[in-house]
Amino acid sequence: MPVFKNEDNGTWYVMARYVNWKGERKQKCKRGFATKKEAQEWERMFQLQNSSDLDMSFEAFTELYIRDVKNCLKENTWLTKEHIIRTKILPFFSKLKISEITTKEIITWQNEMLAYRDEKKKPYSQTYLKTLHNQLTAIFNYAVKYYGLKENPCHKAGSMGKKHADEMLFWTRQEFQTFIEVMKDRPASYAVFMTLYFTGIREGELLALTPSDIDFEKKTLTVNKSYQRLSKEDIITTPKTSKSNRTIPIPDGLCTCLQEYMSHCYGLQKDDRLFPYTKSFLYHEMEYGCKASGVKRIRVHDIRHSHASLLVEMGFSPLLIAERLGHEKVQTTMDTYSHLYPNKQVEVARQLDGIMP
Repeated sequence: MPVFKNEDNGTWYVMARYVNWKGERKQKCKRGFATKKEAQEWERMFQLQNSSDLDMSFEAFTELYIRDVKNCLKENTWLTKEHIIRTKILPFFSKLKISEITTKEIITWQNEMLAYRDEKKKPYSQTYLKTLHNQLTAIFNYAVKYYGLKENPCHKAGSMGKKHADEMLFWTRQEFQTFIEVMKDRPASYAVFMTLYFTGIREGELLALTPSDIDFEKKTLTVNKSYQRLSKEDIITTPKTSKSNRTIPIPDGLCTCLQEYMSHCYGLQKDDRLFPYTKSFLYHEMEYGCKASGVKRIRVHDIRHSHASLLVEMGFSPLLIAERLGHEKVQTTMDTYSHLYPNKQVEVARQLDGIMP
């Protein structure tokens, strides 16, 4: 039995021997168990993990999933996934054997998620419920594909939530004009929201902009990086997808706005962050502007939707909008904004009438 007691402090430890993926014999020591039983359970799960035996607990398999998947994702993406796994999935499934989890357990978990209410009696949003279900499904898909699990119980249970919200919030041109008017005495915020509204870039893309990304002669803004605040550190990463790397033509009014803002940024260098703030700053300024102007409260990300709706209203094609927003596929644009296009069908019919003999 590879479980021993540390006589100095009364805790237990494990000396586990195993064969790694190269066929090499290895030994792993794990210390600090309060009881012999805890040490034995850890050793049992460790050996099951190394033998890829699906008799292991869901929690033990999840550690395998994390080990295999974590390094393939951007840090901010992984942190979101990990939070969901640790707080919404593991508390329910951790002690169950992954091979014995059935559709019944999945449906029970779904019902718990659907029944959740926060301190304001609000449930999880439909899109968040969809995200939770997708993450659980991904773990079981991984078990099926790489560890020989017979089937994914999530498939029979059916999905939960919706990919897109029933109602997309965005501002009309008039609402944005009302909002931005009250921000004129806050130069940084004014420049921030003007840039977001007239380019449709993401928050992280905005916060990563540098003076060298703005070409005032060509009147373009280049997106090639993204900002994240992770573990109390400012992190600059690559954009969300390859198509997110893009150069966006910008209107004269935005050029003037940015030039005015930059002229008051003392000592600003070409590779400094143009807006040295965090997403929290954006949220607080958004809150202020909405209260001061009286326009409806939307999320900062919804300004991106406002830009897209403006382009739809102006008659631009989904392909052009997809390129401007940095969507990987035009289908993403259509899926997200298709509900804005029916109003254009009447215009199509009217213009066809105009050319009929």
